[in-house]
Amino acid sequence: MRTSDPRTPEPPTPLSRSRRHHARLEPGSSVPARMLTPVLGPPLTLPDPARPTHVQFRRFAGCPVCNLHLRSVVLRHQEIERAGIREVVLFHSPAEELREHVAHLPFAVVADPGKALYAEFGVEAHRRALLDPRAWPAIARSVLRGAWELLRGRGRLPATAQPGGRLGLPADFLITSDGRVGAAKYGEHVYDQWSVDELLALAAGLRESS
Repeated sequence: MRTSDPRTPEPPTPLSRSRRHHARLEPGSSVPARMLTPVLGPPLTLPDPARPTHVQFRRFAGCPVCNLHLRSVVLRHQEIERAGIREVVLFHSPAEELREHVAHLPFAVVADPGKALYAEFGVEAHRRALLDPRAWPAIARSVLRGAWELLRGRGRLPATAQPGGRLGLPADFLITSDGRVGAAKYGEHVYDQWSVDELLALAAGLRESS
């Protein structure tokens, strides 16, 4: 029987197109190393061997609620970088569609149209994503802001057809440099995610515990 040497790290695995959902990841879960190819910029390794990585699972390219949240991340991205955190954001849209929506973002954005990583991390979709009343204020703000950006000639409408669906729930993971889940959050509605302050506090707590 062939056995693996525990001293030898597994090589990074490519992003597959499996749609099979796994159980939700808990703090302490292992995350296999893999190479990811952002829609813009060079390939990256997850986990990053030098620093913790904040992985965000969002919805589709041009999602107004996703854009509303990512704007808050962009505004404080230098602060996140100074805290030693790498940002990686996933969408379940094709790379060619996603690229035109995220060219202005200062962090890596990865297309996962087959939802392979969504399945592996246990990130799901549900009608409560939009029906939960806690999401409605953010939905209203995002639609108004999106309309204003379109009027200014700076916004883009999402594609009419969304093969990955419109009912995705967000999720956040803080992955340590040695490939463990340091913290995780599965959103209960479309605007249920870590704020930047929560992210920074979680990263500080991981540093103290290590």
